[in-house]
Amino acid sequence: MLPPSNAWLHARVLWELVRYDIVFACRGLAGVRPAREELPNVARPGNAEMEKVICQAVRAVAPVYWKPIRCLQRSLVTARMMRDHGIGAEVVIGYCPVPFFSHAWVEVAGRVANDSRVFQTRLRVLERL
Repeated sequence: MLPPSNAWLHARVLWELVRYDIVFACRGLAGVRPAREELPNVARPGNAEMEKVICQAVRAVAPVYWKPIRCLQRSLVTARMMRDHGIGAEVVIGYCPVPFFSHAWVEVAGRVANDSRVFQTRLRVLERL
């Protein structure tokens, strides 16, 4: 599959960010959690180039979004877009109990796709979406 144009991909990222904000405001966390049928049932490897392009698009749009984007929103949007392109992406929410710290990132076939691997090794997994 050919990667979409940058303008289209950036517009799609912007739409997904707005969509997340609307759904979260109306339905809370239950509304933004992926439905079971959206979740990858096997950790299938993705197209590394497409993963990179999607992560770059999310990073490019984030600074111009009207409000700060937190890690969960960024990760859910990234994973949703990757899944739409056939990449078996999974959002992982991790935490450290003392001092309390939590963070979300995207994994593809057990590899961190949109963040530092440090979080994967230093935080306990709370949930995989």
